[in-house]
Amino acid sequence: MPITPEHVGRRYPVTKPYLVNQAKIDEFRMAVGDRTTGPQAPGTFAMVIGALAWDGLFADPELGLGLHRTMHADQRFAWNRQLRAGDEIKAVLVVDKVRNRGNVDMITVTVDLSTTDGEQVCTATSTLIHTREEA
Repeated sequence: MPITPEHVGRRYPVTKPYLVNQAKIDEFRMAVGDRTTGPQAPGTFAMVIGALAWDGLFADPELGLGLHRTMHADQRFAWNRQLRAGDEIKAVLVVDKVRNRGNVDMITVTVDLSTTDGEQVCTATSTLIHTREEA
Protein backbone atom coordinates (compact mmCIF):
# COMPACT_ATOMS: atom_id res chain seq x y z
CA MET A 1 0.00 0.00 0.00
CA PRO A 2 1.56 3.35 -0.95
CA ILE A 3 1.55 6.40 1.26
CA THR A 4 -1.80 8.22 1.15
CA PRO A 5 -3.45 11.20 2.86
CA GLU A 6 -4.66 8.68 5.47
CA HIS A 7 -1.07 8.65 6.78
CA VAL A 8 -1.16 12.35 7.69
CA GLY A 9 -0.49 12.70 11.40
CA ARG A 10 1.63 9.56 11.61
CA ARG A 11 4.37 10.14 14.15
CA TYR A 12 7.60 8.17 14.30
CA PRO A 13 9.60 7.27 17.40
CA VAL A 14 12.01 9.78 18.87
CA THR A 15 15.57 9.30 17.67
CA LYS A 16 18.42 8.40 19.98
CA PRO A 17 20.12 11.52 21.37
CA TYR A 18 22.69 13.04 19.03
CA LEU A 19 25.58 14.86 20.68
CA VAL A 20 26.52 17.97 18.73
CA ASN A 21 30.23 18.56 19.20
CA GLN A 22 32.77 20.96 17.78
CA ALA A 23 34.46 18.34 15.58
CA LYS A 24 31.13 17.48 13.90
CA ILE A 25 30.34 21.15 13.37
CA ASP A 26 33.79 21.77 11.88
CA GLU A 27 33.51 18.72 9.57
CA PHE A 28 30.10 19.92 8.38
CA ARG A 29 31.42 23.42 7.76
CA MET A 30 34.28 22.03 5.70
CA ALA A 31 31.91 19.81 3.68
CA VAL A 32 29.65 22.73 2.74
CA GLY A 33 32.40 25.32 2.27
CA ASP A 34 31.41 27.41 5.30
CA ARG A 35 34.44 29.38 6.52
CA THR A 36 32.91 30.60 9.79
CA THR A 37 34.14 29.38 13.16
CA GLY A 38 32.73 29.00 16.64
CA PRO A 39 30.50 26.72 18.68
CA GLN A 40 27.25 27.48 16.82
CA ALA A 41 26.41 25.12 13.98
CA PRO A 42 25.36 26.38 10.54
CA GLY A 43 21.58 26.27 10.12
CA THR A 44 21.55 23.36 7.70
CA PHE A 45 23.43 21.22 10.25
CA ALA A 46 19.96 20.49 11.66
CA MET A 47 19.39 18.11 8.74
CA VAL A 48 22.21 15.87 9.94
CA ILE A 49 19.94 15.10 12.89
CA GLY A 50 16.72 15.44 10.89
CA ALA A 51 17.89 12.74 8.49
CA LEU A 52 18.08 10.32 11.42
CA ALA A 53 14.35 10.89 11.95
CA TRP A 54 13.70 10.22 8.26
CA ASP A 55 14.96 6.66 8.81
CA GLY A 56 11.65 5.75 10.48
CA LEU A 57 9.67 7.10 7.54
CA PHE A 58 11.67 5.21 4.92
CA ALA A 59 11.76 2.02 7.03
CA ASP A 60 7.95 1.95 7.38
CA PRO A 61 6.94 -1.01 5.16
CA GLU A 62 3.34 0.21 4.94
CA LEU A 63 4.34 3.35 3.02
CA GLY A 64 6.41 1.75 0.28
CA LEU A 65 8.86 4.67 0.12
CA GLY A 66 12.28 4.29 -1.44
CA LEU A 67 14.96 6.89 -0.77
CA HIS A 68 16.44 6.17 -4.21
CA ARG A 69 13.10 7.29 -5.75
CA THR A 70 12.84 10.47 -3.67
CA MET A 71 13.78 14.05 -4.43
CA HIS A 72 14.08 16.63 -1.66
CA ALA A 73 12.03 19.49 -3.09
CA ASP A 74 11.82 22.08 -0.32
CA GLN A 75 13.24 22.79 3.13
CA ARG A 76 12.27 25.36 5.76
CA PHE A 77 13.50 25.91 9.29
CA ALA A 78 11.83 27.64 12.22
CA TRP A 79 14.40 28.36 14.92
CA ASN A 80 14.11 29.01 18.63
CA ARG A 81 17.91 29.10 18.77
CA GLN A 82 20.90 27.75 16.86
CA LEU A 83 22.37 24.34 17.54
CA ARG A 84 25.68 24.54 19.34
CA ALA A 85 28.47 22.30 20.55
CA GLY A 86 27.41 20.42 23.67
CA ASP A 87 23.74 20.10 22.70
CA GLU A 88 22.25 16.64 23.01
CA ILE A 89 19.42 16.60 20.48
CA LYS A 90 16.57 14.22 19.80
CA ALA A 91 14.22 14.42 16.84
CA VAL A 92 10.71 13.26 16.03
CA LEU A 93 9.13 13.17 12.57
CA VAL A 94 5.45 13.69 11.74
CA VAL A 95 3.78 13.32 8.32
CA ASP A 96 1.98 16.63 7.71
CA LYS A 97 0.61 16.35 4.19
CA VAL A 98 0.37 13.78 1.40
CA ARG A 99 -0.81 14.34 -2.15
CA ASN A 100 -0.87 11.55 -4.72
CA ARG A 101 -0.84 12.32 -8.46
CA GLY A 102 -0.48 9.28 -10.72
CA ASN A 103 2.61 7.44 -9.53
CA VAL A 104 4.01 10.55 -7.78
CA ASP A 105 3.63 11.25 -4.07
CA MET A 106 4.21 14.73 -2.63
CA ILE A 107 4.95 14.36 1.07
CA THR A 108 5.46 17.11 3.63
CA VAL A 109 7.06 16.12 6.92
CA THR A 110 8.04 18.06 10.01
CA VAL A 111 10.97 17.11 12.20
CA ASP A 112 11.00 18.70 15.65
CA LEU A 113 14.45 18.93 17.22
CA SER A 114 14.75 19.42 20.94
CA THR A 115 17.34 18.91 23.63
CA THR A 116 17.17 15.85 25.84
CA ASP A 117 16.07 18.31 28.57
CA GLY A 118 13.01 19.22 26.47
CA GLU A 119 14.08 22.61 25.08
CA GLN A 120 12.58 23.07 21.60
CA VAL A 121 15.42 24.14 19.28
CA CYS A 122 14.17 23.90 15.71
CA THR A 123 11.39 22.67 13.46
CA ALA A 124 12.51 21.49 10.03
CA THR A 125 9.81 21.13 7.40
CA SER A 126 10.62 19.20 4.23
CA THR A 127 8.70 18.50 1.06
CA LEU A 128 9.63 15.27 -0.68
CA ILE A 129 8.65 14.14 -4.16
CA HIS A 130 8.51 10.37 -4.40
CA THR A 131 7.96 8.24 -7.50
CA ARG A 132 6.34 4.87 -6.85
CA GLU A 133 7.59 1.75 -8.56
CA GLU A 134 5.43 0.62 -11.44
CA ALA A 135 3.44 -2.54 -10.70
